[in-house]
Amino acid sequence: MGLNDPQWGNKNNNGGPPDLEELLRKLNAKVSALMGGGKGGAGKGGLGSSGGGGPTRRFGPGIGLIVAIIALIWVGSGFYIVDASQRGVVLRFGKKTEITDPGPRWHLPFPIEGVEIVNLSQVRTVEVGYRDNVKNKILKESLMLTDDENIIDIQFAVQYFLSDPADYLFNNRMPDENVRQAAETAIREVVGKNKMDYVLYEGREQVAAAATKLMQEILNRYKSGILISKLTMQNAQPPEQVQAAFDDAVKAGQDRERQKNEGQAYANDVIPRAQGTAARLIQESQGYKQSVIANAEGDASRFRQILVEYEKAPAVTRERMYLDMMQQVMGNISKVMVDQKNGNSLLYLPLDKLIETSRAGAAEVPPAVKVDAAPVTSQGNDNSAAQRARDSLLGRDRETR
Repeated sequence: MGLNDPQWGNKNNNGGPPDLEELLRKLNAKVSALMGGGKGGAGKGGLGSSGGGGPTRRFGPGIGLIVAIIALIWVGSGFYIVDASQRGVVLRFGKKTEITDPGPRWHLPFPIEGVEIVNLSQVRTVEVGYRDNVKNKILKESLMLTDDENIIDIQFAVQYFLSDPADYLFNNRMPDENVRQAAETAIREVVGKNKMDYVLYEGREQVAAAATKLMQEILNRYKSGILISKLTMQNAQPPEQVQAAFDDAVKAGQDRERQKNEGQAYANDVIPRAQGTAARLIQESQGYKQSVIANAEGDASRFRQILVEYEKAPAVTRERMYLDMMQQVMGNISKVMVDQKNGNSLLYLPLDKLIETSRAGAAEVPPAVKVDAAPVTSQGNDNSAAQRARDSLLGRDRETR
């Protein structure tokens, strides 16, 4: 009977409390009907009229079934499934008992045992020196001191995954914070041992590799169960307050390197040419030396031969040498010499005009022939003209005699 029953208060002394025994009987009848029990029951003679136990006997089958269902649900709550990329850590009253492999598993239900599922293949990322974006800098993490006492601003990200689920669960209170602190410690130590230019430019990959190795050693000492996958340098630069001055210094260094390269290129161009010129001069001097020696040896040999002839006939040899020398000297000049020793008037021949005419005729030869033939023709004409002049003079001299 509910509180809103219209019969409430009509029985038991005009508005008194309802009969508890009657309420129990009705409740027992409803439960028996739901559980399949008999509809008949005890009469109105009280709790003991049904014989043997009253309401307790009527509640027995329903309560047992409820207990069985609850027990089945409790036992079924111990089943769980572990994926291929996961491992299950079974805890018995908070203490690790085993690590389960992928597949369907069962453990003693709560509160005896519990299970923690740990994903080993998930790549986790921790940011150091910034959050979400490199513009959102955290200076207390990013500013570092180099070996040459310069300050640099570094932002980097660390990627890691789990290697031991038990160590990860029991030896880490805040895993991401542990990784961040280990990364900051490692990168500060590595940066503090190197120069500023090395960290910012040519040595960025080496710095990242050294920091990764040192970070892993720190986490292994803590038995954190964390394995570092990669350290990525997002940004490395001087502080913003000195960025302009640093850019000027970098440009000056680049100009210096450019000028050094240009000077080296000029040296590479000039030195080989100078070396080639020197080698050519040396070879020419060697050739000149050999030529002079050969000419001297030839002159000496010729002089010895002439000396032999001179000793045999000094006068004839002297006259011959004189005539040869005069022929050599007089053959290359344009003047005409006439012997007027005896005072004879000789007919003047325009030998100089004849020589000039012969030279003019030689000048009309084509240029290709003039280079080689002109000297020979001119000399030949001069010699022939001089010879004719001498023959004429000798003939007239004979007639005069």
